[in-house]
Amino acid sequence: MSKNENTDAVIARLFDTIASRKGGDASGSYTAKLLARGTDKIAQKLGEEAVETVIAAVTKDRDSTIGESADLIYHLLVLWADAGIHPEDVLAELERREGTSGIAEKASRKE
Repeated sequence: MSKNENTDAVIARLFDTIASRKGGDASGSYTAKLLARGTDKIAQKLGEEAVETVIAAVTKDRDSTIGESADLIYHLLVLWADAGIHPEDVLAELERREGTSGIAEKASRKE
């Protein structure tokens, strides 16, 4: 298994676990509790984790950047599950953009 295949598998398993917590027992699962609190709370937590990741990166703390990045990805997956978005949806969009310069891609977006 290549590194990319392993990464894809880890993300897929984590997403499936998160999605399975929707409507679950909020007293026994942080994910179920977060999902039950709704989109606003999920988005807030994602923003907090993004800031913590940025701080860790700016301070050049590699271990903290890794840990905060894991938290950030987890909370992003929770947001996707809440919104009915699957990792494959996002990967398809990334694939669609592949080979297009970032400047050209941004210019092609509708304002």
